[in-house]
Amino acid sequence: MVQFSVNATRIDPYKNFRFRVLFGGVPVAGVSKVSGLKRTIEPVQHRDGGDLSSKRISPGLASFEPITIERGITHDNEFELWALSVYNPEGAGLISLKNFRRDISIELYNLQGTKVRAWNAFRCWVSEFTAVPELDANANGVAFETLVLQNEGFMRDDAVVEVAET
Repeated sequence: MVQFSVNATRIDPYKNFRFRVLFGGVPVAGVSKVSGLKRTIEPVQHRDGGDLSSKRISPGLASFEPITIERGITHDNEFELWALSVYNPEGAGLISLKNFRRDISIELYNLQGTKVRAWNAFRCWVSEFTAVPELDANANGVAFETLVLQNEGFMRDDAVVEVAET
């Protein structure tokens, strides 16, 4: 079986270090890490009274793992503003029912900078926000802020197709 229909001689899968995250179609600056997209279907076991001593298993409810997004701390406050839409201490802890959910997109690029795959996650909202990571005067690293997003599903964007590589 050919792994790449347009670039039939290609044998290497795409790398995981060239990607972009978009909130509502707008690129998010500085994202350095995104967790995987994972769906789990809960198995439902049942047995008819007349069956032999074995159970039948059928698909049940779907659940979607939270998506974690990390980026180095900058002066862009997009993460914080979204997190405040779910809990705002200045607004007596009330949430914005209009704007707290967003669709996001994750785009994967090849080494030439061409978008090769994309996924859309739906009705995401911030369940966890790390504004300041652990700080350590003896460390030598980047300070990251983190969002954990609950979501109600994802789909691959079929409009993104394989293009000929040069």
